[in-house]
Amino acid sequence: MITAEETRQAGTTESSGVAHRDAEVAELELSAARTRRRVLRMLQANPAGHVGGALSVIEILVALYRRAMRFGPDRVTDPQRDRFLLSAGHKALAQYAVLAEVGVVDDPVLDTYGRTGSALPGHPDLHKLPGIEANTGALGHGLPIGCGMALGARLRGYRSRVYVVLGDGELPEGSNWEAAAIAAHHRLDTLTAFVDVNGLQISGPTAQVLGMESIAAKFAAFGWAVVEIDGNDVAAVCDVLDRLPLSAGRPTAVIARTVKGKGLPGLEGTVASHYWKPTPEQLHAAIAAADAAVARAAARVQEVAR
Repeated sequence: MITAEETRQAGTTESSGVAHRDAEVAELELSAARTRRRVLRMLQANPAGHVGGALSVIEILVALYRRAMRFGPDRVTDPQRDRFLLSAGHKALAQYAVLAEVGVVDDPVLDTYGRTGSALPGHPDLHKLPGIEANTGALGHGLPIGCGMALGARLRGYRSRVYVVLGDGELPEGSNWEAAAIAAHHRLDTLTAFVDVNGLQISGPTAQVLGMESIAAKFAAFGWAVVEIDGNDVAAVCDVLDRLPLSAGRPTAVIARTVKGKGLPGLEGTVASHYWKPTPEQLHAAIAAADAAVARAAARVQEVAR
C-alpha cells in the first residue's frame, strides 16, 4: 500500500522535474532569441543574405548544439564528436550565429560576414571556419555526406550521432532519396534528418514549384522512423531529441513545420524574406523587435527561476 508520505514525495519529485524542464526550455528560448539577434548583427555588417530560411531553423540548431550534440569549443576536432550538416547551406547565417552562441566563433567575427576573405561566406566553408563539417549549398548533398559520416563512425566503433538539416525546397534533388535508401538499408539509426518545412523557396511556395507532400509518407516508405513537429517550438524539438533513435535500426526523419523569416516584422511567412536586402529602416525595426524578444525571453528565464 502506498502511504500518504510516499504520494507526497512522488508529487514533489514530479513537480521538481517539470520545473527543471521549464527552466531548461526557457534558457533555450533565450538562446534562440540571442541567436536571431546575432543573425541581424551580421546583416548590420553586410545588409543582404538568405535570412528567411536561417530564421526558420534557429530553434532546431539551438536545441542541437546546446542540448543534444557532443560538441563544443574543446571538441571541434574530436574524432568522436557528433556531427552537424547544414544541407541547405544558404541558411548559413543560422549556423554562424549558433556557433557564436556556443563559443566556437568569437562574436566580433560576425561583423566580417560576407566580406572578401571572411571566414563567414554566404555558404559554409569547412576550410575557413571551425565547426563546419562540409561545404554545402549545392542542394541535396548534406544527407549523402551524413550517411557516409554515420557509416564511417560505425566502422570505427564511435558512438557519434549525425544530424542533417534539409530544406523542403531541396527535396526534389534525387540525391536525397538515394541517401534515404542507403541510410535505411544500412540501418543507420545514429542519423537524424530534420526537414525544415517552411513552405517557401526563392521561386515561390514549394507546393507550386514542385510539391513533395506527403514528406513524412515518403521517408516512411524508404524505411525511416518519422515524426512531425512544430520546428519553432524548442520544447517539441527537445522532446524528439530525447527519444532518439525513434526506432532501433532505423534512421529518423523529423518533419519540422516552421515559419520562414521567423521574427522579422511584416515578413514572417513570405517569399520576400528568402534573400533579404533590408533598407536601413527595415533593419532598424528588425533589430528592435529582436532586442525586445531577447528581453522577453530573459524575463521568462527569471520568472521560471523564482
